[in-house]
Amino acid sequence: MCLAIPGRIVEIYEVDGLPMGKVDFGGIVKEACFVYLENPQIGEYTMIHVGFAISKVDEAEASRTFELLREMGELEELGTDPPEDETLSTA
Repeated sequence: MCLAIPGRIVEIYEVDGLPMGKVDFGGIVKEACFVYLENPQIGEYTMIHVGFAISKVDEAEASRTFELLREMGELEELGTDPPEDETLSTA
């Protein structure tokens, strides 16, 4: 099943004219494309689907969604499941 995973934007840059950046998923950092986001900012939360940021969410919604995905066992695509007490806001 393909799901969007919430994460916090920690870096923004361009690659070949495309807005790109790094997104922190509770300690696991991955690259994502921000072409579908309007004015992404460092520290904002976004939903990532197959490497693309598809929408912005607030921190509370991101945390709820991340916890539900953990309970469902749907975080394997990140490469590892963060520890139980790890939060999304690792600023």
